[in-house]
Amino acid sequence: MRIVARAVAGLMLGLCGMCWAVASSDAQSWTSNPIRIIVPFPPGGTTDQIARRIQPRLQTELKTPVVIENRGGASGSIGTQAAVTSPPDGTTFLLVFDTHAVNPSLLPNLPFDTLRDLAPVMLIGTSPMVITAHPASEYKSFADVVAAAKKKEGAVNYGTIGVGSLAHLAMSQIANELNVSLTHIPYKGGGPLTTDAIAGHVPVAVASVALFSPQISAGALRPLAVTSASRYAALPDTPTVGDLGVSGVAADTWWGMLASAKTPREIISRLHGLMTTALEEPAVKQSLSEQGLIYRLSSPEEFGAFLASEIARWAKVIKENKIAVAD
Repeated sequence: MRIVARAVAGLMLGLCGMCWAVASSDAQSWTSNPIRIIVPFPPGGTTDQIARRIQPRLQTELKTPVVIENRGGASGSIGTQAAVTSPPDGTTFLLVFDTHAVNPSLLPNLPFDTLRDLAPVMLIGTSPMVITAHPASEYKSFADVVAAAKKKEGAVNYGTIGVGSLAHLAMSQIANELNVSLTHIPYKGGGPLTTDAIAGHVPVAVASVALFSPQISAGALRPLAVTSASRYAALPDTPTVGDLGVSGVAADTWWGMLASAKTPREIISRLHGLMTTALEEPAVKQSLSEQGLIYRLSSPEEFGAFLASEIARWAKVIKENKIAVAD
């Protein structure tokens, strides 16, 4: 009996030690070095805003500096390449936008494999896209945009965050459906696009509701239509393009976190948990939700499957519409 008692006591002590070790590990960062989150777009866009909202909580939990690094250019591929070539030690992460799934078809000479060279962490959320006009423009409705395009080929200019963005692809589909020609003005991110849109330098601008909702609420931009399958609850009077007779176009923007391939699974899991906690913080959740972000907070596996399906989906659109970087 004493032998059994000693064995049980030893086992309990061992289990307690293991629990303490796990708790101690969870309370500390996996590295004492600064951790960077690469945002492959200029400051001011929604991707940058999401990163900066979760950064303070991650820094507190990890007990090490968390730095946001903006590396814009080439539809996000320059910043992505920096993440791909970083050591898989949990010190570099990448917060991407929907262009990440478009680039493999749009930029055939990418120096990395989008699916193989990066590990998914989380699909953060999605948002409908909204077609807007400056309040001082002649476009009071989407029908006005179509009428102007039919009156004179290429007369309507519209801005997006860049060539191959989902806004660009959706507008290309819409133009084909309506048999009109629209002139695309690509910007280098959401910040520059928003600046020119509210200044009236580009008469029509297309981006996520999450990017444009503050300007719409302030009356600086007029919503004409959304590209989602159903109307967006916060803009109940804004029709979908389907309501306006454009069939087969339903596109939502999205955001997700990735890491360099071969990053240890335990680091991926811990970051996933920390991001969930940061994003579920009431002030953060309220702010992002009111801005138009629809939470998904997926598992790494779900995000991987989602990304693969998005790459296949938009490859077809790019091919059918003959979209190229020089567009």
